[in-house]
Amino acid sequence: MINFTLRQLRYFDALARHGHFGRAAEACSISQPALSVQIKELEEALGAELFERAARQLRLSAFGEEFLLRVRDILRSVDELGDLARAHRKHLVGRLRIGVIPTVAPYLLPGMISALTRKNTDLDIHVRESVTPKLLQELSEGRLDTAIVALPVSEPAMTEMPLFEENFVLVRPKDDADKPVPSGEMLREMRLLLLEEGHCFRDQALSFCDMGAVRPREILDGSSLSTLVQMVGAGIGVTLIPEIAMKVETRSADVSIARFEHPQPSRRIGMIWRKTSPIAKQLIEVAEVVRGTAEALQLQLRIMETSS
Repeated sequence: MINFTLRQLRYFDALARHGHFGRAAEACSISQPALSVQIKELEEALGAELFERAARQLRLSAFGEEFLLRVRDILRSVDELGDLARAHRKHLVGRLRIGVIPTVAPYLLPGMISALTRKNTDLDIHVRESVTPKLLQELSEGRLDTAIVALPVSEPAMTEMPLFEENFVLVRPKDDADKPVPSGEMLREMRLLLLEEGHCFRDQALSFCDMGAVRPREILDGSSLSTLVQMVGAGIGVTLIPEIAMKVETRSADVSIARFEHPQPSRRIGMIWRKTSPIAKQLIEVAEVVRGTAEALQLQLRIMETSS
């Protein structure tokens, strides 16, 4: 009989994810030598090497790749056992791992976390901010309980729950405030600032401008909405941002905001989780709290626009 521990499997999974002993040890909150010992003992118990080690490179062996798939199934099942016990409680308690896309996280998180912790005082919330493909992967692997993303994601294994819809607005230099609002087609001829590849908001903006086959005159990439807005304030170009970001991103930038003619570009934000999740009922309650937070934020934005 091969003897290894659940802890060793978690260490192996971390090392496979990070590809580096130091980063994996930090993620596991242990020392690098201790992690190395545990991995070595696991390999000895299995009688096979899990990694190919070179001077500056660490990669999974052929056996390690196959072993990793089984390990992640095991770890996901173990985590769901804990969720099964939590599902029998009246309210959600313990750790809740939430993924959020970057174009939502800075604006929704403060109110959302405050509302969730007021409602569930025993809740320990862990937030992971990343782009949708990474969140989907981590959700599938059981490293997240739920994620807040732009819908639809169209993943058969995921439950989708819509939370709110919001329009996109145009951010342009302050001197352009009195100019006519350009159409999506007109934006093709302008210097358009967009988020880097991988952000779903970038794809949504390009779709509004109908830039599938026709390329714009010039596109510049930024790493965050904040960077894009500041670039607009410096006179470099124009950009689109979601309504939820207006208050935070435009308060310190010399820019103007304009709304497009109907139909306005928009997106739907929602929560997703695995259909097999034992805490699905509790996640629905979490989603309702998040929806309430978003509605309150949108109301504040409408009041701000009306009074300005």
